[in-house]
Amino acid sequence: MALKLTSYYRGKDIPELPGNNIFHSKDLFLLYEAASGYTPLMIVASEEGKIVGKLLSVLRKQTLLLPTFLGKRCEIYGIGEYPEENVNKEAVFGEMLEHLTNEALRHSFAIEFRNLENALDGYKHFRVNRYFAINWLRVRNSLHDIDKVEDRFNASRYRQLKKGIKSGAEVCEATTSEEIQEFSRMLHKIYSSRMRKYFPSSQFFKLIDQWLISKDLAKIYIVKYKGKIIGGSACLFSGENAYLWFSGAMRKTYALQYPGILAVWAALKDAKKRNYRHLEFTDVGLPFQKHGYRNFVLHFGGKQSSTRRWFRIRWDFINNIIRKFYS
Repeated sequence: MALKLTSYYRGKDIPELPGNNIFHSKDLFLLYEAASGYTPLMIVASEEGKIVGKLLSVLRKQTLLLPTFLGKRCEIYGIGEYPEENVNKEAVFGEMLEHLTNEALRHSFAIEFRNLENALDGYKHFRVNRYFAINWLRVRNSLHDIDKVEDRFNASRYRQLKKGIKSGAEVCEATTSEEIQEFSRMLHKIYSSRMRKYFPSSQFFKLIDQWLISKDLAKIYIVKYKGKIIGGSACLFSGENAYLWFSGAMRKTYALQYPGILAVWAALKDAKKRNYRHLEFTDVGLPFQKHGYRNFVLHFGGKQSSTRRWFRIRWDFINNIIRKFYS
């Protein structure tokens, strides 16, 4: 029986879907749908009435001052989720990728597949659909083979952690909408473009609380000093892994409290407590580029490895030139 592909642009039309990958879930679709500046697209593959694959992408507006036709890009985490064990994942992904590429390029100027579990995932089908790959880096901390997350910290990082706590800084989960909004304002104020070129609106974090935290699919951790939020981090939970989505701190103003270190420590500690096998940092940069955030997180004992990000540009002549350069 032929594979059937269905595109969903509205959350109310999406049926309940099997699987536990947060990056290809209806829950994340609903968050994107409610957030301003985002347009989610879910492609569901079915065979003989069974859902055999799903691929969630999101079109988001650029923050740069670009012409309208350059104002959106499409992003996808990983290469989808495949709930049925006996399905040919490569073949299903190939058909979903072709369908997504045709759909997304009508509304965006670029498509980016990021945070692939394996550098070779989807390689054949990306090439067939004229994507080009750029080498990237990933950093993840293994949590399943240690007693305490601090066991892998280097000596300097461990001393800073102890000093931060001793100075009076407090670490906890954000439990009120007021704390989440203050956390969001703090991040907007201090976030560095060197760490991430794009940062969502304050409304986005409120929606994380509404759509994900309420279902225990995400958590926001905050660092307080004398009642003021001076640092924090946001984590997503998916399958056996936790993902540090955002983190930041007022590290210059409150240097003696080490809020950036405490924010990452809170995420690692809670992920370990919840029995997740790994915590992965979602954006640590290019391998040939100095990246302060990557150097910072490596001191928590994580391992660095190589992966790829795949890109496709809307205009064929530009896409072909870049493909030759990265071939």
